[in-house]
Amino acid sequence: MVSLTHKQIKQYYDAGYVAPINVLSKDEAQEIRDEIEFIEKKWPKELEGLGRNYVHLISPVLNKVCYKKKILDAVESIIGQNILICGTTLFIKNPNEQGYVSFHQDAKYIGLEPHNWVTAWIAVTDANEENGCMRMLSGSHKENLRHHNQKFDENNLLTRGQTIENVTIEKTNPIILNAGQMSLHHPKVVHGSGLNKSKDRRIGFVVQSYIGTNVDQVLGKMYVQLARGKDTFNYHENVEAPTELMNQNNILIRNKANDELSKIFYNGAAKVGKY
Repeated sequence: MVSLTHKQIKQYYDAGYVAPINVLSKDEAQEIRDEIEFIEKKWPKELEGLGRNYVHLISPVLNKVCYKKKILDAVESIIGQNILICGTTLFIKNPNEQGYVSFHQDAKYIGLEPHNWVTAWIAVTDANEENGCMRMLSGSHKENLRHHNQKFDENNLLTRGQTIENVTIEKTNPIILNAGQMSLHHPKVVHGSGLNKSKDRRIGFVVQSYIGTNVDQVLGKMYVQLARGKDTFNYHENVEAPTELMNQNNILIRNKANDELSKIFYNGAAKVGKY
């Protein structure tokens, strides 16, 4: 196992994130982009709204990424050897659109307890300050969960537009990644991202999240795959990996998983958003 270095692990526990981590080649990153854009072209509605979630359940190419040894080795350094794939999300910002992600903490709404889980943000394209890379508030994971306002802004890529107020850009650090690199971040670290002001798409394939098998979903039901080790807890619904692109049975499973995910994300919310 080629795990994170002691320096990288220290960065994660001190700052709440670690980046960049080299996990894919440029060609592998391009293969992911090609797969996403092929689906968008042939099935235009399938990756819209809720469809951006659990995409690894409808594409063998995307599913395979979740099992990459370099990714799992890094994740194991943080959460241990018994690892479940709990979900995936596409965060796509097109040029000349107003999409952004407000500052928030993942643990506020996801309902995964205890916090033995980590989000892997994999850059399919380069992610930089021009095209709206993530920004992290270093050390914020050591604090209690903060209050989030629910704004439901149509340009916000988050479900409720959940927003922590008064986080200044100057106090946050940009997570600059080349295509094929990833970041790992803690459930409680404050993070967000701005607009894409470049001439190309910014695409992130995000495993949200890798969880230890000891982690339960306290707000609902999750659909998982065992990535490494053993699951002796059996808290979640296990699903098979897809064997062909956009298989109808896999689509039904993905849709069912997304229905359950929506219940979790909007638990207690005044209304339901588009994601």
